[in-house]
Amino acid sequence: MPQAFYARCARAVAQSLLGKRLVRLIDGRRVAGIIVETEAYCDTDERDMACHGDRANNGRPTPRTAIMFGPAGYAYVYFTYGMHWMFNVVTGPTGKANAVLIRALEPVEGIEIMQRHRNGRSFHQLTNGPAKLAQALAIDQSLNGTNLCQPDGVIWIEDTPPIPPEKIRTGPRIGLGKTPEPWLSMPWRYWIDGNPFVSK
Repeated sequence: MPQAFYARCARAVAQSLLGKRLVRLIDGRRVAGIIVETEAYCDTDERDMACHGDRANNGRPTPRTAIMFGPAGYAYVYFTYGMHWMFNVVTGPTGKANAVLIRALEPVEGIEIMQRHRNGRSFHQLTNGPAKLAQALAIDQSLNGTNLCQPDGVIWIEDTPPIPPEKIRTGPRIGLGKTPEPWLSMPWRYWIDGNPFVSK
């Protein structure tokens, strides 16, 4: 996908990413899944207290969050709960923290590699959550700041036909802990209705 695709508000990109194919190159092999669930962060003129970029350092970049402030089309990968990697796509204009968390994939390529990385988990447990898909696709800190638009890269997103709007569902973001309202209930999570790989 070209950089212009990502250089839009996080909510628009989060919905447009549904149905696209996330591809990771591992030892020359394609490992890929269809994006079926996303979350948008920092997508207003006001601060989003659920977002790293707005919550820390009074909304200014830190060494951890600098990637979120652009340019768009780069990977923001962070560690959480002392055990999990999370894969995000940087969106929006340069200078304002914007990102979309990829929450779940439907596996389509390199499934045996995913199963090996996920210690033999069943097919439907391979990528139905953000930490699971990161483990399945060997996504870690080494990919933080990777240009997703680079032709010879090791991770990128491929175009596919758009998901019909009537198939897209919305709801509050997940796992926000003690985030206060109204940010806790913002309906900025998006998923493909009826897809069995949407996280539980």
